[in-house]
Amino acid sequence: MSTAIPRVITPCTGVCSTALGDDVCRGCKRYSHEVIDWNSYTDQQKQIIDERLDGFLIQVMSNKLSIRDTRILLWQCQVQRVRYPAHKSPYIWLFQLLRAGAGQISDPAQFGFVLDSQYRDVPLLQLRDMIDKEFYLLSEAHYQRYIGMYLHAEK
Repeated sequence: MSTAIPRVITPCTGVCSTALGDDVCRGCKRYSHEVIDWNSYTDQQKQIIDERLDGFLIQVMSNKLSIRDTRILLWQCQVQRVRYPAHKSPYIWLFQLLRAGAGQISDPAQFGFVLDSQYRDVPLLQLRDMIDKEFYLLSEAHYQRYIGMYLHAEK
């Protein structure tokens, strides 16, 4: 029996910068054409975009911290009433938790994660912002490498 993956909802965070001319949205990290065409995409196309975004975010997160206890992280997400996609990586849950309340976390171990040694002295709010910026830069680099160069070559 296969496990059904829930329908992909828009990754929009309500902070769209593509209307300002950005090729990559600073909010959701989708490419401008993906933001524009989202509602016309098939479920499979949305899934591919969602998996790319998750992969980039997991890569950035796992380079800065480690999840030590998924059960504690899950419990904290529930206690803190943070929406988390249960079918996705715990790193996605953790990013949602940091997005919602990084400033209230004083001991990451009580939330099931630890910071890598080079980030232990970085406040979580600052680390969350670093993660978000690196996530954006990774999305932007991918866009430039695989999409932007072709769009500009056609002009």
